[in-house]
Amino acid sequence: MKIRTQLALALGLAAAPALAAEGELHIYNWSDYIAEDTIAKFEAETGVKVVYDVYDSNEVLEAKLLAGSSGYDLVVPTSSFLQRQIGAGVYQPLNKELLPNLANMDPDLMERAAAYDPGNEHAVIYMWGTVGIGYNVEKVRERLGEDATVDSWSMIFDPEIAAKLADCGLTLLDSKTDMLETALNYLGFDPNSNDADELEQAKDLLLGIRPYVRYFSSSQYISDLANGEVCVSVGFSGDVFIAADRAVEAGNGIEIGYSIPNEGGQQWFDMMAIPADAPNPEAAHAFMNFVMEPQIAADITNYVFYANANAASTDLIDPEITGDPAVYPDQEVRAKLWPTLAKDARTDRLTTRLWTQVKTGQ
Repeated sequence: MKIRTQLALALGLAAAPALAAEGELHIYNWSDYIAEDTIAKFEAETGVKVVYDVYDSNEVLEAKLLAGSSGYDLVVPTSSFLQRQIGAGVYQPLNKELLPNLANMDPDLMERAAAYDPGNEHAVIYMWGTVGIGYNVEKVRERLGEDATVDSWSMIFDPEIAAKLADCGLTLLDSKTDMLETALNYLGFDPNSNDADELEQAKDLLLGIRPYVRYFSSSQYISDLANGEVCVSVGFSGDVFIAADRAVEAGNGIEIGYSIPNEGGQQWFDMMAIPADAPNPEAAHAFMNFVMEPQIAADITNYVFYANANAASTDLIDPEITGDPAVYPDQEVRAKLWPTLAKDARTDRLTTRLWTQVKTGQ
């Protein structure tokens, strides 16, 4: 009854949805993925106390959500996981009357995101980016030569090249989805292939470089690239830019580059969504709408170096970021990017088994 009363109040204040929020808001988001002052500004504006937890893989988030009673009000799954989770009834539909700032969002990007969430009924784009290669410019040059090819996935998947990088640290994402898709694409297959033989070949490609991989992680490489502990990482675009910025701030002389390989790369959307059993959906809507304010969206992009989908924020973003084709790719590069689609249960079980083989090297 209390929740219904709050929702009725919220509907009556659609023009100022933040006023309907109260209590605590529990957010579960990716690590290193929000501006330093975003939470404080939201708390000051609404009076809502935020409890903010982080994860570093979609699989960790999914396990909590499918188990139920996660206690979270707002989560940020990647689009392909969102699609599958919507089918499982994990999320509640959005009350768009509480989200007037939807008017600020880029219609083309929202339409692309609708491929995973028809009508954008359950989620709003938080940030988007690519999977590519982060690398230590000097260390790669020392090992591969002045004319080293850094814009090809061969730098990762060619065992002869990987062997030359092993001593300075080669890392892969701890994600079966990202790595198997990338391997499929490199082999000339559809990155979203469900074909068992093609997936086996992708696994074998990864096993071929397994001896040269220092570790699998979707977050540790950020600090390790920045301080020179590793030299080449398959990573998320914004994470690599964070590493590069940290290296500059540290004044350690390390230059970090990022490439979207010429064979193409994965384009993903991280989506704000509200679990079906969220204790405080009103506060979740208020935070979602807050993040869609142009200045707030720009502040986050300026801090995390990920592209947002807020068209109204563009002029507020550092021109070095909007002008960087690695962050905001041009149309030619975008044409080579692929979306990640949800897998059926059989393929999901198969890829889990194959990924276990890759990680264990067996």
